[in-house]
Amino acid sequence: MSTQTPAHQQAPKDTPFTPLNIAILTVSDSRTLAQDTSGQYLADALQAAGHTLAERQLISDDIYHIRAVISGWIADATIHAIITTGGTGFFIRDSMPEAVSVLFDKKVDGFGEMFRLISKDEIGMSTIQSRAIAGMANNTVIFCLPGSSGACRTGWSKILQAQLDSRTRPCNFVPHLLRQNPSHD
Repeated sequence: MSTQTPAHQQAPKDTPFTPLNIAILTVSDSRTLAQDTSGQYLADALQAAGHTLAERQLISDDIYHIRAVISGWIADATIHAIITTGGTGFFIRDSMPEAVSVLFDKKVDGFGEMFRLISKDEIGMSTIQSRAIAGMANNTVIFCLPGSSGACRTGWSKILQAQLDSRTRPCNFVPHLLRQNPSHD
């Protein structure tokens, strides 16, 4: 008999699920929305989990356009979480971390660390080239994933789905996303 505690536990069955409003942003200079398999996977997965797709956009990898879209979503009190895909690599136009990190009130360092750890089993040491990051801004959590469908599947199924589920114990992000902005209390 194992005495280890599972990586995450579900709350008692009578604990209600709290659906979140989640926005998806794909950054790509080469894909159209119709070709965006990564963004489509995330949209389908979050809805299958019981959340609401608040908005979905695909824009070019332009640091100021990224900031403008994400800033608008951060300011929208009805959007609880933002998941981005693309722009986290080392190509000259990859600017997601630079665009988004300045908007964070707090970084979620563990997200990038865990994403790379989990990805190592799938893509080996190539995982060091991922600049996946996350942070909180105005009671909105922002997760920035690489652009591949595989990376989005890994990020969602192995980290985000549980952390955006109000029933996950010992903790999840939901209580932080549903609070009033402290500056307005």
